[in-house]
Amino acid sequence: MKLLRILPFVLPVAVFAQSTTPPALDGQWERKHLTPHFWAEGACSGDFNKDGKMDVAYGPYWFEGPAFTAKHTFWDDSKTSVIKKADGTEESIPGYKGALSTDNEYSQDFLAYSHDINADGWADIVVLGFPGKESWWFENPKGGDAKWAQHVAIDVTDNESPTLTDLNGDGRPEIVCMSNGAVGYAEYDPKNPKAKWAWHDISPKPVVTGPDGKDKPRYFRFTHGIGVGDVNGDGRADILESSGWWEQPASLASGSLWSKHEAEFGGGGAQMFAYDVNGDGKNDIITSLAAHMYGIAWFEQFDDAGATGWRRHLITGTPGPEGKPVVPGETGVIFSQPHAIDLIDMNGDGVKDMVTGKRYWAHGPKGDPEPMAPKVLWWFELKRADGKATWTPHLIDDNSGVGTQVMASDLNGDNKPDVVVGNKAGAFVFLRK
Repeated sequence: MKLLRILPFVLPVAVFAQSTTPPALDGQWERKHLTPHFWAEGACSGDFNKDGKMDVAYGPYWFEGPAFTAKHTFWDDSKTSVIKKADGTEESIPGYKGALSTDNEYSQDFLAYSHDINADGWADIVVLGFPGKESWWFENPKGGDAKWAQHVAIDVTDNESPTLTDLNGDGRPEIVCMSNGAVGYAEYDPKNPKAKWAWHDISPKPVVTGPDGKDKPRYFRFTHGIGVGDVNGDGRADILESSGWWEQPASLASGSLWSKHEAEFGGGGAQMFAYDVNGDGKNDIITSLAAHMYGIAWFEQFDDAGATGWRRHLITGTPGPEGKPVVPGETGVIFSQPHAIDLIDMNGDGVKDMVTGKRYWAHGPKGDPEPMAPKVLWWFELKRADGKATWTPHLIDDNSGVGTQVMASDLNGDNKPDVVVGNKAGAFVFLRK
């Protein structure tokens, strides 16, 4: 196993530990607030009625594109919450307590994806549930307004940023997460898609000693930071986590555990990506440093005398010693709770850019740093030149933020990526003008 080292990339301390004031909106985006009710921490796009137009799924509903005003129910939407209004009276609202309330509550829907699981030609919806709980897929009834059949995919979905992606190269997506103390993935049987998905451990089940002196699982329901990408350039996708990466073996037939390469990719962020940021032919790591604190960085992969190392480059700022001054990062942008990231080419130059923002009220109006700061949604433009990389910030919105998921895709067919957000302020669509 190669030696892995972290070399810090330090920038001068110039500001204090608080979010920067977002600039004025530039009119580049059309904002649609699909619903103010809190149902989920993520949302996805897909053509659910096969009309050739992209729709959006959020919580128990899917919204018809391109207007996203017609709403259809595919899952149980009977949940209601009682909130107190400013005058002291109470009101019952649909969904969970969120931005319409002063209290905190959690949805059972943490992330959503669209894929035709049963290969019938109709897009289904996969919902990755609250950490430690079940995840499901919902079977598209091929039109109409009937409730969709709900099928359990896995019983325990650990980590706050699980993903659905093709990990093993079979052309079908797998759920990549942690479960019952191990890192691993779950795959469905295309011949029997309604059956529970087969789980595969790729790591042992390590334990750590807690403050109380008792051992507990190293990988548990609220672990932060996980992703998929080819780190070593062998053509096989590896699994990334905050303490290193797990190398996919040449064959999965034996079911043996994968080899881990230790590294420090922050203290536990959100979605993680392996991508060649500076164009030197080696994939780097992009991640938030702490999902409930501050900072997004890319870790530059380099070789030194046959050993692989990682050099940290800050994109957005982080607090300094004792939480006083901050390291501003390359962009000078600072915001807390970067709990969701997507990577996509936003401007058509062939290089992937980053979409991210502030998770709104992860732990309510009194939890985490600066819970009442502007709910910013950004995209950061990546440019390469002479083996170096630069990131330029572009503000999409200052009153939505992200959830545990943010998704960018072309919703209106103009070949420009749009952005979908689901969080405690409801569901949003941002169309690129």
